[in-house]
Amino acid sequence: MSDHQHQERQQQPGWGGPPQAPGHGASAPRPPRKRGVGRVVGLGLLGVLGLIVVIGIAGAAGRGGGADEDSGASNSSVHNEARSEARSDSRDGSGDGAGDTGAGSQAADFRSCVDKNGTATEKAAVRHITKVTGADKRNNILDAPEVFTDFSGGLTGPHQGEGKLIASAFSSCYESDNGLVTVYDKAGQILANGTF
Repeated sequence: MSDHQHQERQQQPGWGGPPQAPGHGASAPRPPRKRGVGRVVGLGLLGVLGLIVVIGIAGAAGRGGGADEDSGASNSSVHNEARSEARSDSRDGSGDGAGDTGAGSQAADFRSCVDKNGTATEKAAVRHITKVTGADKRNNILDAPEVFTDFSGGLTGPHQGEGKLIASAFSSCYESDNGLVTVYDKAGQILANGTF
């Protein structure tokens, strides 16, 4: 055998030869890493911080925003005028005062606002309102009033345009930092929605 062939047969340590027993120049394999205490503590603290944030948000929502509550309630002077006028009508005896569409109700307040400031098509669409809920409770975090109508057909029905007009008129009468009004047909299906 030549010198060159002998060098080819001789392998370099750690280059694919038969495994050597520990203690003959090769290091022992490392045991698997154990999870660090720091990682567990870090994830635990992150969970506690997340819980504190959620509790803080829920507390702020429950209080109604504190000092902003007064400014949020008086955001829409148009709505307040309509409400006071509807209440004075009910004191005079000119309104029937019964049900959701009577004087002083949220639906009557909304109609009064649209009658004063709305377009002719908005006024025609608002005549079909049967009930309004949640318009008097605003916290500027997530305001979600609902307007019920006597229309039919849902989102793809023939009255979707009137539903959009009602949602648009609602945004003209009421203000919120983060409001979403939903308009329903007589079967309770969504007719339209819009931000206000």
